[in-house]
Amino acid sequence: MDLASGEDEVLGTVKQGFRYILHHILNKVMEHIQSINPERIAWCCADYGVTPGDLASELDIAPSSIERVMAGEDGMTFNQLRKVADYFGRGILFFLEADPVDVAGVHTAQFRTLTNQKPEVTPTLKKFIERVEKQREVYLGLLEDMDETERVRFFPPDLQGKSLPEIASIVRNWLGLGDSNDFDSYRRALEEKGILVFRSNGFNGKWQIPKENPIIGFTLYDTDCPVIVVKKQASESRQTFTLMHELGHLLLHRSSSIDDDFDLNSHEGRERDSNSFAGNLLVPDNFLAMINDAERPLNVSEYDVWLCQQCKVWGVSYEVILRRLLDAGRLPQNEYNAYRQWRATLIVQQTDTGSRKYRYREPKHLFGDTYVRTVLDALNARHITLTKASSYLDSIKIKDLHSLESFYAGL
Repeated sequence: MDLASGEDEVLGTVKQGFRYILHHILNKVMEHIQSINPERIAWCCADYGVTPGDLASELDIAPSSIERVMAGEDGMTFNQLRKVADYFGRGILFFLEADPVDVAGVHTAQFRTLTNQKPEVTPTLKKFIERVEKQREVYLGLLEDMDETERVRFFPPDLQGKSLPEIASIVRNWLGLGDSNDFDSYRRALEEKGILVFRSNGFNGKWQIPKENPIIGFTLYDTDCPVIVVKKQASESRQTFTLMHELGHLLLHRSSSIDDDFDLNSHEGRERDSNSFAGNLLVPDNFLAMINDAERPLNVSEYDVWLCQQCKVWGVSYEVILRRLLDAGRLPQNEYNAYRQWRATLIVQQTDTGSRKYRYREPKHLFGDTYVRTVLDALNARHITLTKASSYLDSIKIKDLHSLESFYAGL
């Protein structure tokens, strides 16, 4: 036997071995597919508020395939099961386990609190909330791996027995806020007190709260590491009020909460208290004293020009200032209502519709400095690989990850 024929024989043997292994794996996969637990699919459907028929239609799977699986028969391919798993945000093995679903093990108490509050918590938003919880787990896991004993922990101030204006003043001092702020400075102030602040993306993807969904923010309460999530909105000043409204729930009520536009204009119960807290914190009485009522225009359409400088310096919306003036008895109710009616006629376009030239900065906008720096520190300390760091930072490309490192190195 010459050398060439010998190599061919070895290569043929190797190929035959690979085919055998592949065939064995495929057989095992098919065995697993025959053991799909229909009760777990039924539980996921109920959890997401869809029927098995809706699921089939959504995933472009033949209804008969779903029906057979729900009857305990073999009716779904591996790729179809993967579609089901991706839709519900689960792993494939989740649907192959024979045991009933352990609800407490699948959903945290915080998650259940949020999803029971609003009918607007759609399947897409549920997956978003679970994603946020997993990011927090990643963050805490990295800190533990690095033995971060000096990290900032959440120790809220004592607010018992105080009025809302007093509470707002105490919290403003606790946060160390100055006279000039914007969304980023407010966000940093909260992060420095042990609160993670995430903001949804303006672009389509797994980190976007759909524009048509009325939910604009939520709080995941935790005594060690709470998280506030703010929906990307047309103006940062609106995001700022949402941020402080959620902080109100965190500090006043010590509970998880999820809010829509209606809640941020509510005059009842816990929402009223959070709104009052946010207004007093963002525009305290000494700020309000700087506004000259004698300069207030007769036409409400000119209010924006009148308050432009204050809004820019304080990082708040016109309506927050007007609401504070109304509550202080310095603005008639009919003029406040007229302003809101006029404002509602304006069409405000979402700003994130352009290119993603600065893709490498998006993790900072999404997860904040505290989270991003922790991931980069873990990478530099070689506790995680480049691939892991990329997955923790919205799956940015490796070249973008290096650009992000350079960006932070230059700060």
